[in-house]
Amino acid sequence: MEALTSAVKWLSGIVWGVPMLVLLLGVGIFLTIGLRFRTLRNLPLALWMLWRGRAAEGKGEITPFNALMTALAATIGTGNIAGVATAIFIGGPGAVFWMWMTALVGMATKFAEAVLAVRYREVDERGVYVGGPMYYIKNGLGPRWAWLGACFALFAGFAGFGIGNTVQANSVADALEAAFGVPFWTTGVMLAILVGSVLFGGVHRIAAFAGTLVPVMAITYVGAGLVVILLNIHAVPDAFRLIFAHAFSPIAATGGFAGAAVWAAIRFGVARGIFSNEAGLGSAPIAHAAAECKGPVSQGLVAMLGTFIDTIIVCTFTALVILTTGAWTSGKTGAELTSLAFETALPGVGSEIIAIALAVFAFTTLIGWSYYCERSWQYLLGVKAIIPFRIVWSLAPIAGATVKLSFVWLLADTLNALMAIPNLIALALLSPVVFAIAREFFATRGKSENNPF
Repeated sequence: MEALTSAVKWLSGIVWGVPMLVLLLGVGIFLTIGLRFRTLRNLPLALWMLWRGRAAEGKGEITPFNALMTALAATIGTGNIAGVATAIFIGGPGAVFWMWMTALVGMATKFAEAVLAVRYREVDERGVYVGGPMYYIKNGLGPRWAWLGACFALFAGFAGFGIGNTVQANSVADALEAAFGVPFWTTGVMLAILVGSVLFGGVHRIAAFAGTLVPVMAITYVGAGLVVILLNIHAVPDAFRLIFAHAFSPIAATGGFAGAAVWAAIRFGVARGIFSNEAGLGSAPIAHAAAECKGPVSQGLVAMLGTFIDTIIVCTFTALVILTTGAWTSGKTGAELTSLAFETALPGVGSEIIAIALAVFAFTTLIGWSYYCERSWQYLLGVKAIIPFRIVWSLAPIAGATVKLSFVWLLADTLNALMAIPNLIALALLSPVVFAIAREFFATRGKSENNPF
């Protein structure tokens, strides 16, 4: 087992190393420039389309709004709480700046993913719309590239059971046991029942669940963060000064903080930003492919908001809470650091807020990833795999909540990175299609849909 663990660690170091981060950022920058910065310039239009997208607009399975909420269910998770704290602990406050930069170029990546997902989606034998990287690789690049789509589906199908299921169940169990003394096995059984009740309702129930719970959990968490920030409002200017100053200059050790070089700020800011919003990994377009939308670009605009909401809004609030309370110099890291920051400002309730947030965020991630994995296994094995998959996925949290998952986390994290490689290749090769569809939309339809932008 030690040899296998060492081998996976070696592979993880490669796939999550500098070349991967450069590739993810490089594709995002290339798409941002190729789209003539429309993903940034048309942010108000995207917000308007999100508001309008609460109702069905065309062919598909779920509303554009619920498609985004399903994607956000999977992305807003432990990365927003523990990931931000880890980035600051290792890279210093400057890491937050690089998380922002990653999100801004990641919006173009997410836009392109959704455009291609809708453009090349299919209708399966049940009459249900399905899509994602495996479909736009096969249908966009041609049959000779189908093997690459199968690789993506295989990586996603296995990665989901780790990073999207058992690891999340373990996070919920840890949070509930630490805060309220709930036994691990109780959490596992409870999760199995809740997940099964959602999953067996299909995409419509998953979307309805996400459309209701995700906005509530995000607004509640941001609201709690806002209370902490207001209590420390005098420290906000200094927090932003730290972020911008140390994005480009090293920061010395202070308190329990060991200090950080600029390279650490860049590397861990980019890595944690990508881990949080998943731009480029290819997961979110699987949800957006099911949207009832008028066309690819309208859904692409809605999809890119996922990256904006996840990183620019939710992660920023976590970072400001950690910096304004001074907890970032404590020497703690991960969820423990975020919990300390909330507890410092809100004694007696701050740690409970984080425990509940971690549990809810992890649970919604478990639901969101169930859809990604189901579509991946359906692509590989056909619709006959759906019911067996739902049974196994619903039972997996029992194991996840009750066993140690260090190796599972390592393997899942590695497979998660491997998902990105086929997806990024497809995005680069199909970028002319994205650029052409976007040009046509903004030239002929962008101003003709009774929108104020």
